[in-house]
Amino acid sequence: MNTRAHRSRRPPFSRLAARAAWAVALLSCAILSASADEAPPLLLAETIGKNVEVSSYLVSEKLDGIRAFWDGRRLRARSGKVFGAPPWFVEKFPARPLDGELWAGRGRFERLSGIVRKETPIDAEWREVRYMIFELPDAPGSFRERAHLLRQIAGEAGVPCLQAVEQTEVKDRRALERKLADVLRAGGEGLMLHRADAPYSTGRNGDLLKMKPVHDAEARVIGHVPGKGKYKGMLGALRVRAEDGTEFSLGSGLSDTVRREPPAIGTIVTYRYRGLTRRGLPRFASYYRAREH
Repeated sequence: MNTRAHRSRRPPFSRLAARAAWAVALLSCAILSASADEAPPLLLAETIGKNVEVSSYLVSEKLDGIRAFWDGRRLRARSGKVFGAPPWFVEKFPARPLDGELWAGRGRFERLSGIVRKETPIDAEWREVRYMIFELPDAPGSFRERAHLLRQIAGEAGVPCLQAVEQTEVKDRRALERKLADVLRAGGEGLMLHRADAPYSTGRNGDLLKMKPVHDAEARVIGHVPGKGKYKGMLGALRVRAEDGTEFSLGSGLSDTVRREPPAIGTIVTYRYRGLTRRGLPRFASYYRAREH
């Protein structure tokens, strides 16, 4: 048997392994490139109902910040866009995913927005920002266990810019109402309730609830209604479509600045309202702000 001829029919194992490794590397690069700006899957809150057993939940303050997902290497917005955080800001973050909120304190959303939107970060401004973490994506166990791990992660990092959101228990609805009143008096905007025994999940469901004196929700801008009278030549109202497909107009809550430069078609905006009409439309709906990124 001609062993040389026989060996020449197939490449050595090392060559096959090299080709396989190269193919895997190309595939990994393609996946990373395709998903770089995709929106990360996140858990989204529902509005609390009247019959919720609140003792089954851990409660925290609802922070008026900007949602941010740490994928182990970068801070990303809900849209998938990468925040231009300074290297020092994230250098102590763990290599595992985190979910939280960029926050600069109560009543400072506009200041925060101005800081994180800049492509070239300003160190002095980012020192005003904290990444407040409240979820540990894909980790096993209950939320109570994940909240404990989050406190450990923040403690091990040992930096002011990474903090775990404080989670507390309440025994009944009356205690929850008192806690909400305390937060509102201090300048906060509401509460978040996360079911203590819940495994990690994404999407909008009852594992995460929000409690505010005024409801809010998001909708996509689908049109601009021209203004009349004193608003002639400016925006009169935004025509929007809610998550359930309901369409309506937002004419109140619009500043003159927004009327002169309205959110573009396709922009996601937050609106506030007080319950629903019999037709399922938001009652007294008013524009609040455009979603960052």
